Amino acid sequence: MKKVFIGIDVSKDWIDYAVREAGLQDSAPAKRVNNDLENITKLCQNLLKRHGQQNPHVVFEHTGNFGLLLSCVLESFAIPYSIVPALEIKLSLGITRGKSDVVDAGRIGDYAVINEHKLQPTKLPSEALLQIKELLTYRLQLVKISVQLKNSLKAHKIASSVSHLKNIVEDIEQKIEGYKVDIERIEKQIKELINKEPELKKNFGYITSVKGIGLMIAAYMIVTTHNFISFDNPRKFNCYAGIAPFEHTSGSSIRGKTQTSNLANKTVKTLLYSGAMSAANHDPQLKKYYQRKRAEGKEHQTVINAIACKLTSRAFATVKRQSNFVVLAI
Repeated sequence: MKKVFIGIDVSKDWIDYAVREAGLQDSAPAKRVNNDLENITKLCQNLLKRHGQQNPHVVFEHTGNFGLLLSCVLESFAIPYSIVPALEIKLSLGITRGKSDVVDAGRIGDYAVINEHKLQPTKLPSEALLQIKELLTYRLQLVKISVQLKNSLKAHKIASSVSHLKNIVEDIEQKIEGYKVDIERIEKQIKELINKEPELKKNFGYITSVKGIGLMIAAYMIVTTHNFISFDNPRKFNCYAGIAPFEHTSGSSIRGKTQTSNLANKTVKTLLYSGAMSAANHDPQLKKYYQRKRAEGKEHQTVINAIACKLTSRAFATVKRQSNFVVLAI
């Protein structure tokens, strides 16, 4: 009996789904249900009733919180599912024309049939990891708003010297201080959640023993790796973060510089660069490494990127050895 795949396009209000059977050219039209508990539950029941003997496998794109309810219901029905990056699906299908939720659902189903050998079942992280992830997202939103207010503050100070409206500057300063308090509260909450879970607390302690890795980098690493389960080596994580260098050559005519990819988690990348800057100043080995590479003519950003890669390698090594990182005397 041929295996059945269900391609799903998830949006805020509804989900479109298309059933695809391996080896069959004819494809059924996509259907739509509301993105709520009742309708997703009915969808899962119908899938098992109609295709239960064909081991249905659901595939959908990563859409953040919009797909969270779908993941929970699928797990409750023990229906395997895979969450795949949208860009991977888009690139795998070649040239396409037109776009709609219904069409996208069919394309995701087609991708699943063609790439069955690549599909890895996805599992929801623990409740603690979900909570930490939500807090990190909220913190990032507050940081962005705070930065916008800080950037506007100087302009308003200049304007107030002419308009004599001091209350605007005072209001912005109060809001900035309020966001600062909120951000500190969220960071404290993240630390408390990590300390409540023995496995999270243990790995958090190991990776923060690496100079340059603080609370935010550690929290993001733990969440994005599902506490070092979904990534089994630092190279894969560096590719995800966008700091892994790749060769850029072809034949004898193209000799481009080794460079990182634009496909990256830019938040993690920025944090790792910040951590690398700190490590280059305070870690004796990495400080010496930075000075040596700069003396050799390497660009500042290239060396910082290399140090960021070293930080992740050290972090993964501490988790693998289950011991803190120790800087050897030089």
